[in-house]
Amino acid sequence: MKNIPPVLQLVKDDPWLTPYEPDLLERQQTYQQVKRNIEQEYGSLDYYAQAHKYLGINYDPEQKGWWYREWAPAAYALFLIGDFNNWNRESHPLSVNERGIWEIFLPDAEYQDTFTSGSLVKVHIKAANGNLDRIPPYIRRTVQNPETYDFAGQVWQMAPFTWQDENFNPATITEPIIYEAHVGMAQEKEGIGTFLEFTQNVLPRIHAVGYNCIQLMAVMEHPYYGSFGYHVSNFFAVSSRFGTPEELKQLVNEAHKLGIAVIMDVVHSHAVKNVAEGLVNFDGSGHQYFHPGPQGYHPAWDSRVFDYGKKEVRQFLLSNIRYWLEEFHFDGFRFDGVTSMLYQHHGEGVSFDHYDRYFRAGVDKHAITYLQLATTMVQQIKPGALCIAEDMSGMPGLCRTIADGGIGFDYRLGMGIPDYWIKLLKHQRDEDWNIYEMWGVLTNRRYKEKTVAYAESHDQAMVGDKTLAFWLMDKEMYFHMSVDDPNLVIDRGLAIHKLIRLFTISLGGEAYLNFMGNEFGHPEWIDFPRQGNNWSYKYARRQWSLVDNPNLKYKYFAAFDQAMTHVIRKYKVVSAPAAWQLNMDTSNKVVIFERGGLIFIFNFSPTNSIPDYKLWVPAAGSYQIILNSDRPEFGGFNRIADDILYPSFSEDKSNKLRLYITNRTALVLKRQE
Repeated sequence: MKNIPPVLQLVKDDPWLTPYEPDLLERQQTYQQVKRNIEQEYGSLDYYAQAHKYLGINYDPEQKGWWYREWAPAAYALFLIGDFNNWNRESHPLSVNERGIWEIFLPDAEYQDTFTSGSLVKVHIKAANGNLDRIPPYIRRTVQNPETYDFAGQVWQMAPFTWQDENFNPATITEPIIYEAHVGMAQEKEGIGTFLEFTQNVLPRIHAVGYNCIQLMAVMEHPYYGSFGYHVSNFFAVSSRFGTPEELKQLVNEAHKLGIAVIMDVVHSHAVKNVAEGLVNFDGSGHQYFHPGPQGYHPAWDSRVFDYGKKEVRQFLLSNIRYWLEEFHFDGFRFDGVTSMLYQHHGEGVSFDHYDRYFRAGVDKHAITYLQLATTMVQQIKPGALCIAEDMSGMPGLCRTIADGGIGFDYRLGMGIPDYWIKLLKHQRDEDWNIYEMWGVLTNRRYKEKTVAYAESHDQAMVGDKTLAFWLMDKEMYFHMSVDDPNLVIDRGLAIHKLIRLFTISLGGEAYLNFMGNEFGHPEWIDFPRQGNNWSYKYARRQWSLVDNPNLKYKYFAAFDQAMTHVIRKYKVVSAPAAWQLNMDTSNKVVIFERGGLIFIFNFSPTNSIPDYKLWVPAAGSYQIILNSDRPEFGGFNRIADDILYPSFSEDKSNKLRLYITNRTALVLKRQE
């Protein structure tokens, strides 16, 4: 029997996938069939993903009034209630139209003074689970009663907004340097920050440091602030804690004017289990938006799991994506919890040590089809927008095109990298670090699949863990951060912090991410207000005054991060081909590689400073140090002359350099033209 050559480019690039090409072809064909079905029934994927313009509360300028429409197939009866009718549960019943959708129309002539933008509303539903007041799933805004703490929907007619970002194109961001931010905890005050405060106070900082992309967390409404925005209740509503939808638009608009892309943390992997605020059992069937039984419940997250095989659920989620792209000009999404979506077991307790795990064991094929539709639609609506997957399983093809046999994401998060750094700091002495292991972890990624590298994100900063800075310096940060206070613990921490971040951004991927404040070594952890801390905001904020204080060493962290980001962006390092290893010196813990035309030299040794260190370089010429972590403005000891040229010399028929490499130091060299 002849070997049949592979059809898919993904398999051609990875022959180990050959036995699984039928599985890959099946998911490709399923996607194509589902897309054809959508096009036959709705005319196009584009139209299919506009359910929010029909369902929910929408103003009709032609008929001059408000429509409220709802998909609730198992409900017995629906009634619109709110302050417009004194919350009367019987006066405004909805009727079922020819499409099986419940609807009611409120003309301006009768309701212009009572049902208007700002009115509070809910829907009273009579169903198998009883008679309950619920928040409409497509609601654009919810607000919380400060006395009772319960949420209600709010009619919201967007105020006219003049966008000034017509010259911004996310496709120009070919090397994303991402600043992960949470608006609520972005201010120094012990309270919740707002969109306006973020735009005024934090956005200029992000721009000054050199980040070209912001990843906004917790944008969609969530009833519990401490969930960090990951237990979403109202998918089309901007979280009212931070301000109005128009104020979010202003934030995005100002970022675009600065040349900064804004992507959104989108949570389609699960939903809050709350009945009062969320989607759970909305029509009384128990399985309207979510799977029935155990499959519809995520035990680790205590939340509900969407049924991605149901066309109305896919329509809800795809319309949600379209809404954020079009209404708020977001430049793409970081899809949260993709591992949980890909597998019916959610990746819990599973070691992905064999390709069978990706194709033959517990894969949610409907979720894969949904993600393929989502990545397709994002590019249709906003070409060049970013789609980043939070996946720890390593699903082959996740970041390859659908035509190649993939799922269509642009990048995946390199989740193993921050976990590795934390493990190293927790469990190994500096003297025992293995540079080959470090190289392996930072370069281990799938061929042709782009990775967002990061040394730490919000996960490493949450209570129960520590940031890199806190792991390195701990309590010494409280007492020895003055610039005139020498301290060995702080010196070590500052040096290693710089090495880890430069090693990660230059070697670990094709994009880079930093969580706000970590660039200047923000101390302590993140702990949202909860009963266990007496509902305190002390640890749910960012202390910018630390980095602004010229008498504190935090300025050294920030200065290095700014210089590092400048070099990486100027020479397009993360979009360059993978690093070329030049030298691995285990006795001195020296790692040298080339990427983006630059020579990166890392000395991880805690003690060994080597005069006249000889290293091989690919091309002859004179080299200059363009970044030196030992500079005094970075908190270093100024041991290396970086204001001179280092000429190469010929030895053993190769080009070599000779320079001083000090312990716990990173250098970046560029050959002079």
